[in-house]
Amino acid sequence: MAGWRGFAPAMGGPKAVDLVRAGIGAGLGLLLAGLALQGLGIGWLIAPFGASAVLVYAVPNSPLAQPWSVVMGNALSALVALAVITALPHADWAVPLAVGLAIATMLATRALHPPGGAVALLVALAGKADWLHVLVPVIAGSCLLVGIGILWNHAVGRVYPFRQPSQPGTHGTTDPTPEARIGLDPAELATILEDFRQSSNVGVADLARLVGAAEQAAAARRMEGFTAADIMSRDLVTVGPDAALSQVADIFRKRGFTSLPVVGDGDRLLGLIFQIDLIRRAREDAFRQHHSLIRALAHLIDSHRKRPPKAAEIMETDTPRIAPDTPVGAIMPLLSDGGAEAVAVVEGPRMVGIVTRTDLVSALAQRLALVQMAS
Repeated sequence: MAGWRGFAPAMGGPKAVDLVRAGIGAGLGLLLAGLALQGLGIGWLIAPFGASAVLVYAVPNSPLAQPWSVVMGNALSALVALAVITALPHADWAVPLAVGLAIATMLATRALHPPGGAVALLVALAGKADWLHVLVPVIAGSCLLVGIGILWNHAVGRVYPFRQPSQPGTHGTTDPTPEARIGLDPAELATILEDFRQSSNVGVADLARLVGAAEQAAAARRMEGFTAADIMSRDLVTVGPDAALSQVADIFRKRGFTSLPVVGDGDRLLGLIFQIDLIRRAREDAFRQHHSLIRALAHLIDSHRKRPPKAAEIMETDTPRIAPDTPVGAIMPLLSDGGAEAVAVVEGPRMVGIVTRTDLVSALAQRLALVQMAS
C-alpha cells in the first residue's frame, strides 16, 4: 500500500481565496488578452495560453511563471519551431525535434516555461512557416497575459513578479527581511537550488523566506511555555483620547517610550500612538502649510495652541491585539519586521499589558541563555 502513496495528490489543499484568485484571474486575464488581440487585429487566443494562465494566475511565485519565462519561453519556442519547419519541410520527425530544441533553448536562456513546449508543438503541427503571423500573436498574447497578471496579482495582494534578492525590500533597502537573514547569501542559496536540481521549482527569494520561516518556527519552539503574560509590561502609562499631543510628546521624551496606549473608561483600549505617528502628522502639516518639518513638529506639540490636536486624531486603531495566554512564539511574527513596534495585551476590551520589541528580545535572550546553561 505504501507504494501507491506516490500517486496521491502531492500539493496541499487550496484555500478558498486561492481558488477565487486563480480561477477568476485566469479567466479574466485570458478574456482581456483575447479581446486585446482581436482589437489589434492580430488574432485570438491559442491553446498554450491556457497553460500560461495557470502559472501566472495560480502559482505566480513559480520561477516558471515569471515574465521572462512566459514571454521569452513562448517566443523562443515559436521561433525554434518556425526555424525547424523552414529547414525541414514535410518531415514527420520535425515535430518532436522542434519541441526538443525548444525545450533546450528555453533551458539555455533561463526561460523555461512548460507552455512553450505546447507552442512549439502547435507551430510545428501547423507546418506553415509564416513567421510574422505566428510570432506577433504569440509574443503579444504572452505580454498581455503577463501585464494583466501583474495588475491582477497586485490587486489581490500577491507579489508578481516575485522580488529578486537584489531588489529593495519592504523598507526600500536591499537588506532581506529579518526572517530571511539566515546567514546564507543569495549566491549560496542559488547553489543549493542548483545542487538539488530545484532551480526551476523554487526561487532564491522564496527559499530564503522558507528557511527563515523554519528558523523562526524553531525559535518559537524554544520559547514554548512562555506567554504574553510572562513578558508583558503591566504598570502601564496611558493617555485618554482627548490628551493633547504636547502631553504625548512629553511622555515620549521623559519616559523613553516608543509607543503609548490610548484608553477610555475602564481601561478600554482605543488605540496606540507610536513616535513615528507624530513625525508623520508633522510631515503632513509641513507639506500642507509649506513649513519646514521642524517648525511643523514644534507647532504640532505646542501646548499654548487654542485647539491643540488630540491623541485620538493620530492614534492607530488597527494594531494587533493578543490575550495574556498567547504564546510568545505567536507574538514573534507580529513584531519581527514592519508589522508593529508593540502589541497590546487585552482581556476583552480592557488593556492589561503591552509587549514591545524590547520585551521580546529580552525574553529570547533569557531563554537562549537558559538553554545554553542546560546544555
